[in-house]
Amino acid sequence: MKAKINNFEVDLSKPIDISISLSNTDENPIAWYLEKPIMEPVVFGDWIGKVSEGSSTNFNNIYFNPHAHGTHTECLGHITREFYSINQCLKQFFFLAELISVQPELQNDDLVITKIQIENALNGNFPEAIIIRTFPNKSEKLSMKYSNTNPPYLSEEAAIFIRDVGIQHLLIDLPSVDREEDGGELLAHKAFWNVQDVNNLNADARINCTITEMIFVNDEVKDGSYLLNLQIAPFENDASPSKPILFAIKK
Repeated sequence: MKAKINNFEVDLSKPIDISISLSNTDENPIAWYLEKPIMEPVVFGDWIGKVSEGSSTNFNNIYFNPHAHGTHTECLGHITREFYSINQCLKQFFFLAELISVQPELQNDDLVITKIQIENALNGNFPEAIIIRTFPNKSEKLSMKYSNTNPPYLSEEAAIFIRDVGIQHLLIDLPSVDREEDGGELLAHKAFWNVQDVNNLNADARINCTITEMIFVNDEVKDGSYLLNLQIAPFENDASPSKPILFAIKK
């Protein structure tokens, strides 16, 4: 199935899934010092919600944290005192996106994605969404245990640049755009959303903009322009597990 969007042709029959699935196995990626997700059948007395145990249906409870257990999309409610829901902030789901690849630079003991790297990779192209793939791009990202590893992160200057050129949606293959332990500063989050005071939100904060973390973009997917379908579950929460899908664009 093909569709025309503006002056672009998109083949909707060839989706490129850049999400990481959520499971209760040891292969599930984990961040923020938690254990793996729990998926288990409901039990009422002798009744177990599992067909292999004699029930007519599989009927599982699932316990997980969207920030820690896989691909997720968050709104500025992640860092504000006032409640904001991703389900209310994200109301459009298709965006023109640019996929770029960068190798974080060593700064002191940290690996950092810099403004210059982002600016050079975009080369004057400022879409609605940016997808950042970091090198090395090992398949271990699909099952990485990030806690206490000080993963790479985005510099504040890079986040300001992304904001100032009008990019509304930021996707990255790391557990956070900020340093794992930063004393609660969250400089890149605040810069991207233009949040100046988490206790008293400024009028020009970017309420409809999102950050998606813990994606995985296979090496076979080339840098360039795509149509992004940013799918979330309808959680009234600051974040939701999500399934970003790319479609190649023909001009």
